[in-house]
Amino acid sequence: MTESSAMQSYARAAAVLPPRLRNIAMQLSDKQQSMAEEFRLRAGRAMTILLPEGELNTGQTVVCEDLESLCNLATEFSRYAAESLRDGYLPVQGGCRVGLCGTAVMKAGVNTNLKDFSSAVVRIAREKRGIAESVVPELFRDGSFPSTLILSPPGGGKTTFLRDLVRCLSDGVGCPALRMALADERGEVAVMYRGAPQMDVGSQTDVLDGCPKALAIPMLLRTMNPQVIAVDEITAEADLLAMAQAANCGVRLLATIHALDVSELLQKPLYAELLSARVFSRAVRIVRTDGERRYLTEELPC
Repeated sequence: MTESSAMQSYARAAAVLPPRLRNIAMQLSDKQQSMAEEFRLRAGRAMTILLPEGELNTGQTVVCEDLESLCNLATEFSRYAAESLRDGYLPVQGGCRVGLCGTAVMKAGVNTNLKDFSSAVVRIAREKRGIAESVVPELFRDGSFPSTLILSPPGGGKTTFLRDLVRCLSDGVGCPALRMALADERGEVAVMYRGAPQMDVGSQTDVLDGCPKALAIPMLLRTMNPQVIAVDEITAEADLLAMAQAANCGVRLLATIHALDVSELLQKPLYAELLSARVFSRAVRIVRTDGERRYLTEELPC
């Protein structure tokens, strides 16, 4: 992403802020705007802007009315139609995403909405086309894509890398083009808005948005005839079972996990079980040093 396009993404995300906070946000330098990752609003606290070196305090205190205004702007004043609000987030046209905290509205033990917002985070879309292209040839074996894990600690760039790898596999960048299916449970990979992906996930990618992975994987398997199913963040045993069933049907898998490396995976029972099932055979580790990311491929233990 060029500095110019990064600044455009920043401006689109800032557009959902209340006017007085938006004006402050737009006073950052061009370099800061191009590097910013999030706006953070907490009632009674100063708005901060997340930069690579940490949160920048803007000195502007957030009030509850600011959070209400943000929600109205993000939903284009159609909050009642935003079903994802009950899950604590709102997709916004242009690719950014708003996460919200507040008071859950419970009915029959199920959260149906959020009210009395207390904090919000506006994640600035950072589409980095091309970061996966050099890795693609290293993943293929005899012209075939093996099921692959993407590993890094939180904030390491797994979702951004996953998005670009899905694009490469779907469009045949450095490899044969594959039918991709994306189970985008939290809406962070394709960033769907009214049925259209706001991020480039490739021309042969089918997206199931907002559905839990354990339900989405068999649905995609039955309905879309994919060659590869991609998911973001394996977190539950039900996810593992669904992926194992898909693998038994001959589908390859692509998934991300919070882990520094394979040795850390083996220390966690859930992920040790994943490796012992031999569903995945390759891994891409994201290593960050001096602000730069490197993508290292390796075999997973059998």
